[in-house]
Amino acid sequence: MDLVKYVQESFVEKKDLPSFSAGDTITVYYQIKEGEKTRTQFFRGVVIQRKGSGSSETFTIRKMSGNIGVERIFPLNIPAIEKIEVNKRGKVRRARIFYQRERTGKSARIKERRV
Repeated sequence: MDLVKYVQESFVEKKDLPSFSAGDTITVYYQIKEGEKTRTQFFRGVVIQRKGSGSSETFTIRKMSGNIGVERIFPLNIPAIEKIEVNKRGKVRRARIFYQRERTGKSARIKERRV
């Protein structure tokens, strides 16, 4: 067995996070340390991609802050993430929706997937 894979499986704690994919609108609650204090902040946006596998998996979220698009990459297994809420399931045809970066207005909307 591969040594790196063994260490990742045995020492990285798994969280019970909901399943989400590209196109879904999610809210990530994560802890921020400011000096001695810690506080919880959230980041709500559309998942643009999920990348990697196992303990090194990451996902990218994009939100619009005014007229400016803000993207943030989160590792899936960091202890700073408290919880992830899936707000909307999006209907998209591909796993990485980078074309959303150029879109604005009505064309940037993602249809909701019926569950």
